[in-house]
Amino acid sequence: MEQFLGASRLDLGPWLVVCFAAGIAAWFGLPGPTAWIGFCGLCLTLSGIGALALRRAGRYPYIGTSFSLIFAMILAGCLVVWARSQVVGTVPIERPMVGSFVGRVLAIEHQSAQARDRLVLATREQGTGRAIKVRVNLPDAHRRPGVEPGALVRFKARLMPPAPPMLPGAYNFARTAWFAGLAASGSALGPVEVVEAGQGGAMLGDLRNRLSAHILSRVDPDAGGIATALVTGDEGALAEGDVDAMRDAGLAHLLSISGLHVSAVIAATFFVVLRLAALIPWLALRVRLPVFAAGAGALVGIGYTLLSGSEVPTVRSCIGALLVLAATVLGRESLSLRMLAVGAFLVLLLWPEALVGPSFQLSFAAVLAIIAVSSSAPARRFLAPRDEWWPARLARNAVMIVVTGLVIEMALMPIGFYHFHRAGVYGALANVIAIPLTTFAIMPLLGLSLLLDALGLGAPFWWLTGQVIALLLAIARFTAGLPGAVSVLPAFGTGAFALFVAGGLWLGLWPGRVRWLGLPPVCAGTVLLMTLSPPDILLSGDGRTVGVLSEAEGQTGRTLLVLRQSRTDYTRDNLLELSGMEGEPVLLQDWPGARCNRDFCTLRLEREGRRWLVLLSRGRDAVPERALATACERVDIVLSDRFLPRSCHPRWLKADRRMLEKTGGLAIRLEDSSIETVAAAQQGHGWWRPPPEWPRPAATNTARPSGDQSP
Repeated sequence: MEQFLGASRLDLGPWLVVCFAAGIAAWFGLPGPTAWIGFCGLCLTLSGIGALALRRAGRYPYIGTSFSLIFAMILAGCLVVWARSQVVGTVPIERPMVGSFVGRVLAIEHQSAQARDRLVLATREQGTGRAIKVRVNLPDAHRRPGVEPGALVRFKARLMPPAPPMLPGAYNFARTAWFAGLAASGSALGPVEVVEAGQGGAMLGDLRNRLSAHILSRVDPDAGGIATALVTGDEGALAEGDVDAMRDAGLAHLLSISGLHVSAVIAATFFVVLRLAALIPWLALRVRLPVFAAGAGALVGIGYTLLSGSEVPTVRSCIGALLVLAATVLGRESLSLRMLAVGAFLVLLLWPEALVGPSFQLSFAAVLAIIAVSSSAPARRFLAPRDEWWPARLARNAVMIVVTGLVIEMALMPIGFYHFHRAGVYGALANVIAIPLTTFAIMPLLGLSLLLDALGLGAPFWWLTGQVIALLLAIARFTAGLPGAVSVLPAFGTGAFALFVAGGLWLGLWPGRVRWLGLPPVCAGTVLLMTLSPPDILLSGDGRTVGVLSEAEGQTGRTLLVLRQSRTDYTRDNLLELSGMEGEPVLLQDWPGARCNRDFCTLRLEREGRRWLVLLSRGRDAVPERALATACERVDIVLSDRFLPRSCHPRWLKADRRMLEKTGGLAIRLEDSSIETVAAAQQGHGWWRPPPEWPRPAATNTARPSGDQSP
């Protein structure tokens, strides 16, 4: 191993950042303070062994140095995210509350496509008087003049604790709210009364809102949503259909201000300032023009980041772009693994929670793929300068763009499947057209239109901007509509995802032929995905949302059955995504293999030659205890949003409200009789709060007859 490390030309810096990220991931994965302390103690011990025993022995300098630094960085990552959680984490409210509140408006996000505003307010919790920060959706019909950042307002709202994942693998808003300092979210129930006008001071926020409104007034709504997203980062005007088309076409990254947009703005500023400064002899003779242009680009990039809301992805992209500028000024390679590692380390040091979000993973995976491809020996040979006709040179560059796009798509696809359970297949081809169109046409036209508006000459350019954005939307809709454009997968575990991450990092960070040792973990992860089967039963934490995968006689595919008609698209979409299904679910009572009455449904499922009988409660009336106990004895699984009596003993599983209060949502697989719970991945962290105990109904042995109650 010592000889291998000495001959491998390994750059330890990027791997140390990977270890720092591994410590952060370990904190999220371990169950609580006891495990965190034990993990930190183990890392400290191993780092000490490497520093004292191996390095002092003098025989293994590479191993000793790597051993001590690796575990020291893992320890540092765990401690940084733990400290961040303690500093910014906010305990959520205990239970839903409805009432009147007085609060100070901290921020406003306009969501014109949903006909509402989203307010972030500082207020006090009812009962305790604790100062909390809440997020409230305010419909346009309830908004009044004067509701702006800094204003003191009185409002009536229903506030809820930040919701944990509805099901295992679903979006975890509770974790996001914890690190954002939000104790509750909800909706306003009436008009907002302005008690005290704002004192100003939110100049950037006001400028951003006025700029968004100006852009929306100059182009049609479809193009306006994308235009405001590109200029100010405001995605509230984006239509849901356009967002879905861009996502399924692999172009969703264009809608959020990230590396592409920040880099385009800084690069355009750099070259324009460089050319203009060269026309001024006094300046050209006294100042290094590349340094001067880089400074101008940095200022514009920082201003663009502030104007667009300073979201974490934008700040991360700005840091990376500034590092590229610094490398250019110093005469170093502008795009390198060390530059990427420094950018990732700065982001994780400031926002360690970003590691578990898709934005961080997607952006850094894409840049790592670009660096790995461009720095590989075959790519350097293919792009090496040679004496040839310009069409041949252009063709080689075009081939390299397509190859790089395919590698990026392969790198991003596991991340898309893990977080969103779907991924676009033709994204690489669509991006070959869409990225140059956005970088060299849409964004320059937007800047030119805004600049000429000051002279009253912007109208023709706004029309042209709208046409080019319409072309981008047409590309997205065409690509998303192609046969097989979208692949869907059910939720899969962290183990398969970790194989992809480990293999991808090895492929991207190691030089030479050693990098190909990263292929076996990637292949193993691919095999796991190909053999992945969706859960047979999905049950939400409140017990009311149930999804069952079943087959009808004569059918080869499975159908998603739901116990109740969902009141929101969010519930239906979660069930479809986590089960890897498309289309509309079917009500259980309409399924030929189910039997339902007013209070219960029964369903037979066959898995691996075994029959499972499932009893699901759906009514609210009291049921005779003896009849219920008899029904429970005849079935394998009972699912209920009620508190079932202790006399209910099914043959395998009773998932009632008493159990769900401790476990949260469930994903049940019958083939191996396994149960995955929300609590297993969340328990021990500050944002996990089991639902409060609901008042238990009084026991009764009488009920109005409601039809056949036997299984």
